[in-house]
Amino acid sequence: MAGTRAASAASAGSSASSSGNPPPQEPGLGELLEEFSRTQYRAKDGSGASGSKVERIEKRCLELFGRDYCFSVIPNMNGDICGHYPRHIVFLEYESSEKEKDTGDTHLFDKVRGYDIRLLRYLSVKYICDLMVENKKVKFGMNVTSSEKVDKAQRYADFTLLSIPYPGCEFFKEYKDRDYMAEGLIFNWKQDYVDAPLSIPDFLTHSLNIDWSQYQSWDLVQQTQNYLKLLLSIVNGDDDSGLLVHCISGWDRTPLFISLLRLSLWADGLIHTSLKPAEILYLTVAYDWFLFGHMLVDRLSKGEEIFFFCFNFLKHITSEEFSALKIQRRKSLPARDAGFTLEDICMLRRKDRGSTTSLGSDFSLVMENSPGAAGSFTYEAVELVPAGAQTQAAWIAALSNRETRLQEVRSAFLATYSSTVGLRAVPPSPSGAIGGLLEQFARGVGLRGTSSSTL
Repeated sequence: MAGTRAASAASAGSSASSSGNPPPQEPGLGELLEEFSRTQYRAKDGSGASGSKVERIEKRCLELFGRDYCFSVIPNMNGDICGHYPRHIVFLEYESSEKEKDTGDTHLFDKVRGYDIRLLRYLSVKYICDLMVENKKVKFGMNVTSSEKVDKAQRYADFTLLSIPYPGCEFFKEYKDRDYMAEGLIFNWKQDYVDAPLSIPDFLTHSLNIDWSQYQSWDLVQQTQNYLKLLLSIVNGDDDSGLLVHCISGWDRTPLFISLLRLSLWADGLIHTSLKPAEILYLTVAYDWFLFGHMLVDRLSKGEEIFFFCFNFLKHITSEEFSALKIQRRKSLPARDAGFTLEDICMLRRKDRGSTTSLGSDFSLVMENSPGAAGSFTYEAVELVPAGAQTQAAWIAALSNRETRLQEVRSAFLATYSSTVGLRAVPPSPSGAIGGLLEQFARGVGLRGTSSSTL
């Protein structure tokens, strides 16, 4: 079984790792994946046999956050806020050029339980994106929900709510069973428990050029790409309002999109700017997945490889259409160029094949291979002020660098994954037993039948 997983995972990543030398590794990433694949993180288990390993992981995360930001720490030492949240929940205060660290003696959150809305307002959250495919879940005969969209008291009316239903972790068994091919894999939206329709305010969709009415016909690649475009457009909006992304428990679909957001913005050079590919990979695996309670050992035993999907999916978001720089470029164009996008500026227009245009400092040169003779180029001058030309060159260089950075992260992940998790024999999951169900229920998971749980 382990050999099959290793072979499949290696096959899925062969294109990224066949180019030559192995990518540089983050110290401790192997230990992180080893620990991750053995047990689920719980805040109260910070001490004990694996306590020293967990402390090293926590310390490394704080160190990597501190490279670029001053931050406060919301204490959750015994899981008082949530048993599967980090013992040190990081709240980024501001970007710091002097690298000063503030690990926070704040007591603002000592009594945070029951003050959800107050906390959201404190964090300046305006947009709430709900990934649940149902309005409510039935767990052991009880209706439960973590969804603001079904609050009868309308306590979340001041927030902008988005319902963007996305398949739960059990769907990713089909991804593994199809030899890690997400193309053509479409979720069955007609299952009886699926009752949450897609709902997005029009003002957030008009600029994305996506036909949202077709969302049930999208395969897993299209759906993940389109949802990520939506989240990126919100993050790069005109205001400074915060964004909350969540599902039911926060340890499968939530880290998937948070991780993709973090890596995409990092690849654009907008966040975590001092972190190298191996370092940002360690940070997102450790903080967004491990320390927020992703049950990797359980998911592996069931073949629900949403964790692997996340980092293998990086190959689908390398293009400039996912770049925040593209959005910012469109906003920063002067009024006389407001009708042009980055694609327009970079578009190559056929002129006299093989001709040469001499340009001064007030012009920018745009060129491409002409169809036909190899090595021929066409040129067209686009009038820009010198600063505009320099800015354009910087944008194009940054977009090219984005693809390279994401490929390096994916390569580093695949190399470490195949040498650790991919070689581990996974025992059958005990979740079908009564004891397994009760333990999952105690952790706030629960099941609604083995074929329809959406964690």
